[in-house]
This record gives sequence, C-alpha cells and structure tokens, in this order.
Amino acid sequence: MAPPPLLTLQNICLTLGGSTQLLGGADLSVSQGDRICLVGRNGSGKSTLLKIAAGEIEFDSGTRFLKPQVSLRYLPQEPDLSGYATTLAYAEEGLGPLDDPYRAISLLNELGLTGEEDPTKLSGGEARRAALARVLAPQPDILLLDEPTNHLDLPAIEWLESELKNLRSAMVIISHDRRFLTNLSRQTVWIDRGVTKNFGRGFGEFEAWRDLQLEEEERQQHKLDRQIVNEEHWLRYGVTARRKRNQNRLARLQGLRTDRREYRKSTGDVRLVASEGAVSGKLVIEAKHVEKSYGERVIVADFSTRVLRGDRLGLIGANGAGKTTLISLLTGVIEPDSGTVKLGANLQMATLDQKRASLEPTTTLKDALTGGGSDFVEVNGERKHVIGYMKDFLFGPEQARTPIGRLSGGERGRLMLARALAQPSNLLVLDEPTNDLDLETLDLLQEMLTDYPGTLLLVSHDRDFLDRVASGVLVAEGAGVWQDYAGGYSDMVAQRGEGLKGRAAVEAARDKKSDTPVKAAPVSKKKLSFRDKHALETLPGRIAALEVVKAKLQKALEDPGLYARDLAEFNRRSAALTKTEGELAEAEEQWLDLEMQRETAEG
Repeated sequence: MAPPPLLTLQNICLTLGGSTQLLGGADLSVSQGDRICLVGRNGSGKSTLLKIAAGEIEFDSGTRFLKPQVSLRYLPQEPDLSGYATTLAYAEEGLGPLDDPYRAISLLNELGLTGEEDPTKLSGGEARRAALARVLAPQPDILLLDEPTNHLDLPAIEWLESELKNLRSAMVIISHDRRFLTNLSRQTVWIDRGVTKNFGRGFGEFEAWRDLQLEEEERQQHKLDRQIVNEEHWLRYGVTARRKRNQNRLARLQGLRTDRREYRKSTGDVRLVASEGAVSGKLVIEAKHVEKSYGERVIVADFSTRVLRGDRLGLIGANGAGKTTLISLLTGVIEPDSGTVKLGANLQMATLDQKRASLEPTTTLKDALTGGGSDFVEVNGERKHVIGYMKDFLFGPEQARTPIGRLSGGERGRLMLARALAQPSNLLVLDEPTNDLDLETLDLLQEMLTDYPGTLLLVSHDRDFLDRVASGVLVAEGAGVWQDYAGGYSDMVAQRGEGLKGRAAVEAARDKKSDTPVKAAPVSKKKLSFRDKHALETLPGRIAALEVVKAKLQKALEDPGLYARDLAEFNRRSAALTKTEGELAEAEEQWLDLEMQRETAEG
C-alpha cells in the first residue's frame, strides 16, 4: 500500500497579469521517499508551481495540503542572503530546534566555504553553495530544489548528487542537467500548457514517453480537423428536412470548433542555425609552452596544444581553475606571460560569454539583435526581419521593445545564442552556453553544434552535453596543469579512473606547486596526449576509407559518356573527388606528423 502523501497540490490555477493563464489545473503529490523531477519548457510554470508547493506565493484556485509536523525546505533559483553577517549565520537559520547544530558548518566546509564569508561579496556559485548548506543541514522531510546545479562546478555537482542520494528526504527537483535528473529521479511530472502529466518513471525514460504523447495528440487533433470538415460538408449539402436533427448537428459543429479554437499547441522549437564563415586553415590554434599567472597564482603552466579545423574541444574543471582565462589565451584575447599562441589563417570567431556581460539591462530585445537603428538581422549572408528572427528563438513580436533587464534567465540565454549564431564564424567560443536553457533547447543546440562545420571551444559543467558534443576535453588538474583526453566527459573519467578533483584538492595541488619552480610540469612535453594517441590509432582506418571513396569516384569519372549524358552528375562527382582528395591529404599529413611525434617520444 502506497504511503499517504506528505504534500498535495490539487487543481492549481494561476493567471498572470489578469489575462495569461500560467497554470490551469496542475497537480502534485509528494510522499515519503519520492524522487520527483519537475520538467517543462522555459516559462511553463515549473518554478511557480514549486513556489506554490513551498507556500511562497498564492494561487487563484485549487488546494494545497501539507501534512502537520512535516518539515519542508525550499531552494530558490536566486537565493537572498541579505541581512546576514556571515554564510554560517545564513545556513544556521535553516536549522530547526532539534537539528544538529554542527551540520551547517560541516556542509559549508564540504562545499568549499568557511562560514565566515560576507554574503554581500559572494559570487553566484558561492551563494548557491551557502543556500544548499542551509536547506540540506536540517535533513527535512521534503526538499524542493529549483536548479540546484546552477553556478556549480563539476566536482560540486557530483558531490551534491552523492549527498542527495544518501538523504531520506522526499525531493522535487527542477534542473536542466540531464545526467543529474537521470541519476536521482524515480518519477517525472511534466508541466505542459498549464497542466501536469505524471509519468511514474525517472527522467531517463521520460523523453521517449513524452514524444509518444505528443505524436498521439497530433493524431487526435488531425481527427478533430477531419470531423469539422465532415460536419461543415453535411450542413451545406445534407438533407434539410429534419430541422431538429440539423440543429443538433449544428450544435455539434460549434462544439468541435470551440475545441479546435481552445486547443493550444505545444510550444514550438527554437530554430538554431549558425551563420557559417569562410573555411579556416587546417591549423586553427597552436600553443607552445604557454604560461600565465596572476601574482603567485599559477593559471597555466608550460601548456602546449594544437587545435585543428573541426575539433570540438571542451574545457572542464573546478570553478576558479582558469577555464575562461585559458580560452582567452587560446583565442588571443589576452597575452601569455611566456610561450606563444599562433592563430590559424582566415579565422572568424563568434563568442558567447559566461557572464552575458554584453547585455545592457536597458537595451531592448530588438536593438540587442540588430545593433540599433535597423529592423533587420543578417544571417548566413541574408537579411532577415528581426521579428522573424526573434520567433526562431521563441520570442513574441510584442517583446521587441522589452528591456533585457526584464527577461528571464532562459530568455537571456536564448538572446545570447541568437546574437552569437547570427555572426558569420568558423570558430565558435561558448562559455557555459547551457546555463538557463530548457532541455528541448539544449537538444537543438547539441544538434546544431554537431552539424557545425567549423571549430568549437566549449566551457561547460553539463556532463551529458559534453558527452554529446565534445571530441576531446582539456581538464584542469591543478597548479596550472592542463591535460587533454580524447572523447567527452565519460571518456575522460574512464581514462583517468576517477572524476574531477574538488576545490580543496585543486587548492592543495596549487599550494604544492607554489613551492616549486613554475616550469616543473608533471607531464612530459614529449609525451603524446590521449587525444593524439586516439587520432593516431583511428587515422589509418579513415585514410583507407577515403582511398576507397577516391577510387570509386575516379572510376565513375573515367566513363567517357558521363559528361555528355549527365553534366550535373559529372560536376557533382568531380567536386566530391576534389573534396575527398583534400581530406585524404590532410589525414595523411596529420598521421605523419603524429607518427613523427611518437617516434621522438619513444626515442
């Protein structure tokens, strides 16, 4: 027998601004031990429903019931630490009279804080860590967590996963981190057009079920459209003698039309297309013995790498490890203290910065996309009206003059993507592009980046996104040491035998490094990286496959009648042969270069 619910929301309705219905019959039931993930598009009402569950805001109609004596803690998206002298004072405020008073400071230390920090001087990640300590310390009966991984680095995310798995609390979680939801959830509640739909399994199986639901809905809608057509045909051309029957059919038609009018289609998808620049040179970036320090703090120590056209390189590490600094070094934004960075020929770079620093709060959405003084955006060499381009990113025409400061986090994320992708580029630099984006938009971003013909530098704490997009990763090992690995995040963990070091371990390595000369890097400069070893192993197979394609194209072009018989086919095969020969020469050159490096390393 299922345990009685600790918290129940029934038929919750909420209208915003007197006209727009956000929730129109939402339900939520939380029982002991539940692990629920709450999912839906940006703006669907997830955070609002969680605030209603926490008792933070009122609703228009429906019922909320919290079982007496049940303890509940709520983590908002933007914690407010104002009015507290220290992070410890803030965290201890969440404790009840019977809770362990030492657990708050213990959790703060686990999360890399001392408890003495001034709340007014915290970064977003530090404020999030303090807020997590506050809600986790009392080990409540119910935990309501709104984007708990926002602003956290990978070590902190993995620590949080482990901590939540060991808690007995029932949980309702909102997150855009697929891996986090898959590892923790056992039930999924989907908010779709103001209504909740309960799926009794975890997030790992949810998306396939959701797609089936949407397909069935489309079929039912198509049947409704056909019924309307049939009824209209009968009214025009059917027998008119039975007046009463005609009235019944007319009423039925009016009902069908009402159903059709009130049907709200599921929110459309963002249309992500990157403006492609000219083809860059084969070598995009070459760094040799690069070093960068700020005072006694070593960010990069004796680092060398080569980034080739088409590489998709992810940078991962703890917050403060220097990922953004390394990106700036590799792209020539800042100069190294020593060593050289060489940028390849014909580079066109587009950038999405982590802090969204280029967004002025008073600038309107239209001016942010056009640069001001125009109604058009140039995308892939074509002028496109700004309203049409806004619709591609799920902005309504009425938002054209909305100040950026009034946009939600997800909307600001989509705006920055729209700005970055409109610029012609062959090198995309994306610093935390997944922040505040919903899962469907993340899917489309991943597909776009997979098809992007240029080179990608990516900073992200999203493990699933890195696995799907990155062909190699650079990992901050501490003390300014960066090591590269072939594949995504999971491949890196398999090669290292462990995940990333936490902040304390990185700091310890940094302190140890400060007692030795900066150039004493633990990794031999001559040793091939994991990525290069992987390329050396796979290139022979690629070369053989290209040789087969080349031979087939050459044989087809040897047909003397092809030119006269089908000029278009002749031109297509000729272009394909030229492209294949170029790829073959490039692969052979890369293999030769790596083989020479291997021979040198082995003496």
